Amino acid sequence: MTRLRSAKGRKVSSTRWLERQLNDPYVKRAKAEGYRSRAAYKLIELDEKFGLLRGVRAAIDLGIAPGGWSQVVRKKAPAAKVAGIDLLPTDPIDGVAILQMDFMADEAPERLREALDGLPVDLVLSDMAANTVGHPQTDHLRTMALVETGLEFAREVLRPGGAYVAKVLAGGTDNQLLAELKRHFATVRHAKPPASRKDSSERYVVAQGFKGRAEADGD
Repeated sequence: MTRLRSAKGRKVSSTRWLERQLNDPYVKRAKAEGYRSRAAYKLIELDEKFGLLRGVRAAIDLGIAPGGWSQVVRKKAPAAKVAGIDLLPTDPIDGVAILQMDFMADEAPERLREALDGLPVDLVLSDMAANTVGHPQTDHLRTMALVETGLEFAREVLRPGGAYVAKVLAGGTDNQLLAELKRHFATVRHAKPPASRKDSSERYVVAQGFKGRAEADGD
């Protein structure tokens, strides 16, 4: 195990984080395989379990920075068009249109559609999470609001049969949101990929088989 020689001037929490990064096999693997973050392996593992990237021609990455998930999409589906959005700057990725702006902005959905030349979308990915305030219930509610907004967007852009994947925190999706997902998708499951740290409260909701707006609205 690698330990930092000196923690002088650092907070204890910062030192622990750095040591964890240095000893994290996913961090080492990401560096060796050219991925920008260990988070890439969360999508790789979700894809292995659910077949998310099979046949994907157009995908949208909500909360793209630093770009690991879009890198995975491009590697697994090299012909796919990908658009991503984030408030944070993201270095260019070949074949990916990157928008640096707030997903909650009124013009964001249309900008994302334009970036994909209006193609029907096979997959909407959201690794977004609200900035935490240290209060579990508040953090959960704020992240759920992002999941709900992502779902509304997915309903607008997904082709029938498409999928929506979103990060949720401890407790998963609440009953109301879960019912809404099940109304619009054939299958809805929760998963915690091995690459998610054991002490992390994050999980992912995987909704597949989008019914299409007309079918769902007629249920």
